[in-house]
Amino acid sequence: MKLEMLHPADQLVMFMERIYGYGMTTTSGGNLSILDDNGDIWITPGSIDKGSLTRKDMVCIKPDGTIEGIHKPSSEYPFHQHIYNTRPDIKAVLHAHPPALVAFSIVRRLPDTSMIPNVKFSCGEIGLAKYGLPGSQDLGDKIAQEFDKGFNTVVLENHGVVIGAGNMFDAFKSFETLDFSARIEIDARNIGSINSLTPEQIDWYKSRQHVVMDEFVSNNITSEEKDVRAEMVKFIRRAYNQRLFTSTQGTFSQKLSDGSFIITPSGKDRKYLEPEDLVKISGDFKEMGKFPSKSAELHKEIYAQQPHVKSIIIAHPPCMMAFAVSDAVLDSRTIPESYILMRNIPKLEFGANYLKPAETAAVFKENTPIALIKNDCAIITGSSLLNAFDRLEVAEYSSHAIIASRGLGEVVAINDREIDDIEDAFHLAK
Repeated sequence: MKLEMLHPADQLVMFMERIYGYGMTTTSGGNLSILDDNGDIWITPGSIDKGSLTRKDMVCIKPDGTIEGIHKPSSEYPFHQHIYNTRPDIKAVLHAHPPALVAFSIVRRLPDTSMIPNVKFSCGEIGLAKYGLPGSQDLGDKIAQEFDKGFNTVVLENHGVVIGAGNMFDAFKSFETLDFSARIEIDARNIGSINSLTPEQIDWYKSRQHVVMDEFVSNNITSEEKDVRAEMVKFIRRAYNQRLFTSTQGTFSQKLSDGSFIITPSGKDRKYLEPEDLVKISGDFKEMGKFPSKSAELHKEIYAQQPHVKSIIIAHPPCMMAFAVSDAVLDSRTIPESYILMRNIPKLEFGANYLKPAETAAVFKENTPIALIKNDCAIITGSSLLNAFDRLEVAEYSSHAIIASRGLGEVVAINDREIDDIEDAFHLAK
């Protein structure tokens, strides 16, 4: 999808649907705007249901202040205008009140953006704007001051968050990523001590963003490959809609019968992926003109070492990631389903998936289908895409249950004898 070809009003509808649909704002809360090439500001209306906005509801404000539309613009239009006047490089502004970020705003502190490297890449340094009356000139001035300092992401005291970017997708991506990180941090602090990354680790990770491979021209697409591409897109969209990863971060792959595999591309919006966007990897070659996930080398190594693995998912589900960024241990011995699907869950050192792909791949025996990479991701393997996806869901739900149990009492794990019974009854590998 070429976002730049969509009218600003359509973009506002598209992204407000995502924000509202994912529970990151309320019926009356939040506002979005886009500054177009004519100097017009397109903005969401005030006091109109965010769950049912259409193109005709959007408001256009001309450079001379003339307002066009059937509604009044958002009452917080003044700070949008302040940002555009302060930062000519910003063409889109997003403001919302997701619960996790509101939690930080009401204790007047900033989220830790060094827990996971991609948060720092997407959001940069974060500003904190002093409290101001919503819709007031005072609030607009305070927000603009933070943007004038060079911040693109600003938490508002006792209010929410404002993101500015060159386009609405980049603003949404930063917003979504920061919200994910805030949710992870809140849960992690409830189960243990957080381990943040150093600037050197983050810089190193950034150097791993691109995969260098020779290319081949894919002239023959088998029926098997077409089916796999269609199935992968279905599950990728499903996983994204279930908030198991962000718009540009989750990676799926599926092995084909000839030993090649299909993998998600780098950087493309997971919500709108199409089968043709996926990348085929054959040996040391990638499909011409495409950019595979930076984890392609690890996927290749796992498939080579572990014949029982037919599908791999790398994701960042918030509850699982709370264990990845903290010293807490994710124990699968909670309910039988969790143990059957999750088994042993080692926590590998940060960077192991890139620095030591062969050693990392060796971990995924039949009794170890899942591993956490500290401060990075969860890696889930399966005998099929459905099996891997099921494991991902169960692992995230189990992690959620463990975190929720902390307010109720100590977790009572299934004991060794009961584990033996489960392994025998379900013929699980020892």
